[in-house]
Amino acid sequence: LENVKCFKYLGSLLTDDGRCTSEIKSRIAMAKAALSKKKNLFTSKFDLNLTKKLVKCYIWSIALYEAETWTLRAVDQKHLESFEMWYFRRLEKISWTDYVRNEEVLIRVSEQRNILHEIRKRKAKWIGHVLRRNCLLKEVIEGKIDGRIEVTRRRGRRRKKMLDDLGDRRGYCHLKEKALDRIKWRNCFGRDCGPVVLTDY
Repeated sequence: LENVKCFKYLGSLLTDDGRCTSEIKSRIAMAKAALSKKKNLFTSKFDLNLTKKLVKCYIWSIALYEAETWTLRAVDQKHLESFEMWYFRRLEKISWTDYVRNEEVLIRVSEQRNILHEIRKRKAKWIGHVLRRNCLLKEVIEGKIDGRIEVTRRRGRRRKKMLDDLGDRRGYCHLKEKALDRIKWRNCFGRDCGPVVLTDY
C-alpha cells in the first residue's frame, strides 16, 4: 500500500491530518468555477429572489457537498463566509475595487449571512439521524472500539471534534438524549438557532 497525503474518495478530499480545510477550499473553488461558467445567467435581469434560489440550487449544492461531516475551525468558517459574500457581490455586479461594506451588500440583496447556519442545520439533521440508530457509525462517533489506545498528551488546547459545533455544556449524553426526540431536536437546531461562534481549535 502507498502512503499518500491526500486522496479523493466519493467526491470528498481526504487528508492524512484529518482536517477539512483542503476539502472546503476545493469545494469553494469548484463552486466559484461553476458560478463563473453561468455568470451571464446569474447576473442577468431576473428577479433577485429567483436568482438567489438558482444560486442556492446550483452553487450551494456544490459548495456544501458533505458539509454535515465537516469539523469547522475558525479559519474554515472565515473561508466559507468570504465565499458567501463573494457570490453576493457577483450577483450585484460589485467589483472588488469598489469600496462597499459587507453590511451594505447584504442590504442590497436582502439577505443575512446564512451559510454557517445551513451547515449547522445539516449537521444536526444528520447527527440526530445517526444517534437515533444502533449502527457502526454511532459506535465510531462515540469512540466505543475494543482494544487499548495509547494516549499521549499534546501541547496546546484540545483538538476540535465534529460534534463540538452542536455541543451542549451538559455533555454528550444530554445531546444524545435530545436527539431521541425528533421534535425537540428540530426545535433546538432550526433556522433560528442563534449565532455561530467562531472558535479556533
